[in-house]
Parts: sequence; C-alpha cells; structure tokens
Amino acid sequence: MRLAELTPRDLSAVLWILFGFLAVMLAGRWLKVDFHLADTLYRLQGDSWALRDAFLTEDILHRGGRLMSQLMGGGVIMALIGSFLLSPLRTWRRPLTYLFLAVTASTLTVSVIKHLVSMECPWDLVRYGGDTPYIGLFDPRPTTIPGTACFPAGHASAGYAWLALYFFLGATVPRWRWAGLWLGIVMGLVFGITQQLRGAHFLSHDLWTLMLCLSISFVLARLMFPASPSIPASTDAQRVSL
Repeated sequence: MRLAELTPRDLSAVLWILFGFLAVMLAGRWLKVDFHLADTLYRLQGDSWALRDAFLTEDILHRGGRLMSQLMGGGVIMALIGSFLLSPLRTWRRPLTYLFLAVTASTLTVSVIKHLVSMECPWDLVRYGGDTPYIGLFDPRPTTIPGTACFPAGHASAGYAWLALYFFLGATVPRWRWAGLWLGIVMGLVFGITQQLRGAHFLSHDLWTLMLCLSISFVLARLMFPASPSIPASTDAQRVSL
C-alpha cells in the first residue's frame, strides 16, 4: 500500500492547531480552569467523589463504554479481514486499514504517554481528600512521590479515537462523514465527563487526549487517502449494503 506525503500546507495546519492548543492549555493553567471545575464537581457530590463507584458512572459508562469501544474495534478487524477474503469488500481494504491504524494508534499513544508521564488523578490529591500534593505537568517531581498514570485521559481515548470515522467515511460514504465526526465527539465527551465526575481526570487531561486522537487521525488520513475518492462511484450499492 503506497502512502502519500504530507504537504507543507498540511504541516502548517498541524503546527498552527498545535500552537493554538498549547495557548489554550497555558491560558487554562493560568486561570486554573481544571481546579475550578473539579472543585465544583467535588462540592456538588458532598465534598467527596460519590460517583466514583456508582453503577451508572463505573459499571455502565466506564466499563460498559470501554466494552462498546472494544466491540467496535473488533467489528473493524473482522471487516478488514473480510476485505482480504471477500471480493465485494476488496475496495474497502484501504479505508478499513486506515480506521484500524488510526483507532489503534490513538489509544496506544495515549496509553504509552500515561505510563511515561506521572501525574495524579484528582482523587489522589490532598485538595480532594487524597494524600498527594498537586504537581503540575511541567513541574519537577520529587523522587519520594511514586509515579501514577492519570495523564492523559485513557477512557476518553476510547471515544475520541473514533474521530477517525470522519476521515474514513469521508473517503467512502462522504454524506455520512459528519455523523462519524459527531459519534466520535459524543463518545469522547461522555467518557471524558464520566471520568471527571468520578474524580479520575481533570478537563485538561481530556483535551490533551482529544488533541492527540484528532492529530493522529488527520495525519494518517492525509498519508493514506489520495485526493480522489478511494472507492469508485460504481460501488454505491456496495456502500449502502455495508
């Protein structure tokens, strides 16, 4: 499978988005948006994380949401395998390969960063009933404080990784691409807000995850999809039936 190349315009767009995102993150840090929001959620739950182990947030939205994303991924893998075995699915091979790689790369990147960068969850902090002081992302970390894996937001990546559906559908069934975009946004928001309600993440953790997933999906799409539609117009019937 031959890959395209990122154009200077693509790289410029990515850099501008990155600089804009970093500016927003710095402004949010200065305004202490993370703490203001977490303080409010903590106070509304009676100065505790009462929703941490609640049935809706833990069993349905956390565990159930993760299972749903895994099942969606399994469906993509099965369809990709089918594209090698069934002639009607052959034209879907490249888009399905893209979707598999984008979702996998997004979730794996977030997971790797979580284990490389130590940062506490809100529920770990003294401010919210825990036993650890707050240490910023770029602050030196005392060697006496053990490492944690709360940044970026892993559960939100199970939703935001599916932003890749926008590019997948844009290359296959363009009229559905916005539905794909909204599905990824809604899943990411629901999973992210769930974890904030549980005290597992700050807002900025989710925003970093969103940025990573969107960037990976965009870059892979520009590398893998040619300028012309990857599925011929004659396969409209196959698109609908799929």
